[in-house]
Amino acid sequence: MPIISSAYPGPPSYQYNGHLQTVIPSLTRSVSGVSYERERLILADGDFVDLDWLDQGQNRLVILTHGLEGDSNRQYMRGMAKLFAQHSYDVLAWNCRSCSGEMNQAFRLYNHGEIGDLGEVITHALRTKSYTQVVLVGFSMGGNITLKYLGVHGQELPDVLTSGIAISSPTDLGASALLLDRPGNRFYRNRFMKKLAVKLNQKADRYPGRLDMTKLRLVRRWRDFDDYFSAPVNDYRDADDFYEQASAVNFMAGIRIPTLLLNAQNDPLLSPECSPNWLAQTHPHIFLETPRSGGHVGFMVARDAYTYAERRALAFAADR
Repeated sequence: MPIISSAYPGPPSYQYNGHLQTVIPSLTRSVSGVSYERERLILADGDFVDLDWLDQGQNRLVILTHGLEGDSNRQYMRGMAKLFAQHSYDVLAWNCRSCSGEMNQAFRLYNHGEIGDLGEVITHALRTKSYTQVVLVGFSMGGNITLKYLGVHGQELPDVLTSGIAISSPTDLGASALLLDRPGNRFYRNRFMKKLAVKLNQKADRYPGRLDMTKLRLVRRWRDFDDYFSAPVNDYRDADDFYEQASAVNFMAGIRIPTLLLNAQNDPLLSPECSPNWLAQTHPHIFLETPRSGGHVGFMVARDAYTYAERRALAFAADR
């Protein structure tokens, strides 16, 4: 019954609620000393993703997957990369399609349920070098992708893949979509929607007739956005189909390696359904940790250059 009693001491005192614990790290944190080397990976369908490496010649590798509208240079990615690099890991921080500063070529974008690209990234990394240990770490959307990948491929993972870590992960997308419609979450909803709309307009210009951007005016709920845009651009039938196929909680029973899910109870973007106690209580490989505070991809600690999530991920990987 690997439900973990969290050792997170809590954030600095001025971050007194989940919103501040989410927003302040995003706006004020700066992680220096991370200089990636970029590689472009051509995918099986002819599209591309950009990979950012910290290649130190180590025999252990951590692969980092960012969140919705994130990239390898988000401070949470840089912090995790820097800490693992300091502890004798190579780092591969990859950028999902359209997230590296250049629009991808295919009509489709990235999404919470797309695990094929992560699979190709892992395969490429193992072709590049003979690693003896590979750890997967995902943040928010990237955590959901990581968990779904591990669940779907549980019986056929490479032997060197020893553990997975998911931080602030919306494993139940339908439930999380409802939270985005709450008045207190309008800031996050508008921010995500504005950024995604820019990319969708570019897709509509490049692929005439495949997206009806006039429907953007009809969006009243996040579910509407998923119905009109997220589903069709990513080849799902509708929002319900997207939520069903993309939610990691529907696949996590297949996980066969030690996997940590770290979700704060006061995360403004995650519903209780995203932290499946019922599954962790009976699953031998899923370790669920739900500290009372931490916000969404926050987990700052007073007088520490690294977050609790970063140190927790490193410790979890080291124990495997």
